Amino acid sequence: MATGRTHRPATRSRGIPEATVARLPLYLRALTALSERSVPTVSSEELAAAAGVNSAKLRKDFSYLGSYGTRGVGYDVEYLVYQISRELGLTQDWPVVIVGIGNLGAALAGYGGFASRGFRVAALIDADPAMTGKPVAGIPVQHSDDLEKIIEEDGVSIGVIATPAGVAQQVCDRLVAAGVTSILNFAPTVLSVPDGVDVRKVDLSIELQILAFHEQRKAGEEAEAEATAAPTPPTALDAAGETPRKGSGRKGPDGDLPAVMPA
Repeated sequence: MATGRTHRPATRSRGIPEATVARLPLYLRALTALSERSVPTVSSEELAAAAGVNSAKLRKDFSYLGSYGTRGVGYDVEYLVYQISRELGLTQDWPVVIVGIGNLGAALAGYGGFASRGFRVAALIDADPAMTGKPVAGIPVQHSDDLEKIIEEDGVSIGVIATPAGVAQQVCDRLVAAGVTSILNFAPTVLSVPDGVDVRKVDLSIELQILAFHEQRKAGEEAEAEATAAPTPPTALDAAGETPRKGSGRKGPDGDLPAVMPA
């Protein structure tokens, strides 16, 4: 059961930093696209650009995998696909359960990217009795009363939570107690888990709020730039065609009086 401890990432094997692990899927996606185009090799600069990182960071990340490429040739695309897939654990089958089959859960069930990346949706689970037996993306929904039995029978270690926030922690506790050690959380709440359990949170509303912040900042910068670029109004000239001297602000018969009167 949950201990109330806020999630802390588990220690990674082979001393690979968490930031590097987070970038490996980006490299794999770019490499897979190259592989599908039958590109045999790729330079660090080309791959870094495709993954959206700088080449020095990419080379450092790959050094943790023991892959350094060949000068003048680059990296072997097929080998890197295998190497990163193995490091991410994608060379084996990972059964996944999705709990909460509302609009989001149903969309996740039909997402083709799971199967193509080594994740098999083993079960769809919902607390609504009316959903039991209903096929979603070709998989019959099962009732949440059978959650523990399903996890044990299918050897599930990864759970996806797509429930309302109010029941997400309860679902998390049941998943962990049944043996699930990795959770992908789509519920808009923070989950507490025991040591050894990894949680990844996906919150679309937060991402949109961050984008709104950047949009507001860009709009402010554009308005400031427009104000700075606005032409300065011409300075009024006196009768002699010269710019009046700045005075004290007091008016005399011939205009502004100087701030300091001559002795």
